[in-house]
Amino acid sequence: MSTLLDATLDHLRALVAFDTRNPPRAIGTGGIFDYLRSQLPDFEVTLTDHGAGAVTLHAVRGQPRLLFNVHLDTVPDSPAWSADPHELRIEGDHAIGLGACDIKGAAAALLAVAKATDGPLALLFSTDEEANDARCVAGFLRAFPAFPASPYEAVIVAEPTRGEAVLAHRGIQSVLMRFAGQAGHASGEQKPTDSALHQAVRWGAAALDFVAAQSHERFGGLTGLRFNIGRVEGGIKANMVAPAAEVRFGFRPLPTMEPGRLLEGFRSLGDAAPAHFEETFRGNSLPAGDTSSAEARRLAARDLADELEIPIGNAVDFWTEAALFSAAGYTSFVYGPGDIAQAHSADEWVALDQLQHYAETLYRIVSRGNA
Repeated sequence: MSTLLDATLDHLRALVAFDTRNPPRAIGTGGIFDYLRSQLPDFEVTLTDHGAGAVTLHAVRGQPRLLFNVHLDTVPDSPAWSADPHELRIEGDHAIGLGACDIKGAAAALLAVAKATDGPLALLFSTDEEANDARCVAGFLRAFPAFPASPYEAVIVAEPTRGEAVLAHRGIQSVLMRFAGQAGHASGEQKPTDSALHQAVRWGAAALDFVAAQSHERFGGLTGLRFNIGRVEGGIKANMVAPAAEVRFGFRPLPTMEPGRLLEGFRSLGDAAPAHFEETFRGNSLPAGDTSSAEARRLAARDLADELEIPIGNAVDFWTEAALFSAAGYTSFVYGPGDIAQAHSADEWVALDQLQHYAETLYRIVSRGNA
């Protein structure tokens, strides 16, 4: 192993040992942040508590033009883990541990590069990416509106992209919907709106048809609209007409799809208007903007990746906080070690060669003063 990879694994072992699961997001300003501060002695460090376990650490050395963002929170572990998820294991060419892939491996590499170089470097560590209560990036953007007001020209967001720059990804929207019916005996003839569950089922069928009608839409290698009904609840028993039903669903639009239009489309489906319709989360697509402005932002991100000699990968279906920076006006792309297929899985792992290549790329960028 190289010296840089050894240092990265030492940091990763320490970072994995800290419990930063989200939920419950019981993350304070000590613990993992004490460790980060101890590893960045020549940086100007600002720690901000945004409440409810959402904490950011902004560390700056010199006058960098780029900001590297990485989240430290992880998803909860599952019973399927074969060993302690908070103890890093090296098995063959894999580093295994909760968050090793998503995305503490990148955080560890950034710490290793910070110590191995003395060039300008700016880091933003956050702790609220893994739940629908994002505060960290929003708080940072209030303090640092986009360039030229900000000292940063662009933001590179770490997520598992197999060491390639991802310039485009889908947005994400989540919705809570309720239907109201009228309880009664199930032996009688029913009107379409009598049963809340029947309304929900008919709405689901119409929603699938609505999604299929978007299959011709394309942007940056992505096609169509991703959609999922995640939960349906309601009713009392088989011989009673259901008086209430609840549906939770989500969809992932292309950058060129207008979120409000899609919401209204889903709301208007079915036999009757839902009794309640609430968007519970929205994450913009990457890049942000209408068709022309999104393409302009994608090209700016491509030029930056080319300048930094980072290979460009395909657009992806998963969402990242790079979209938040893009919506605020920053040039932004996603870049990190690991494969999204291993993220959120039991015995989550990141390949050692990807960690090493990521760290070496960062070292080259920072040591040449390009950061």
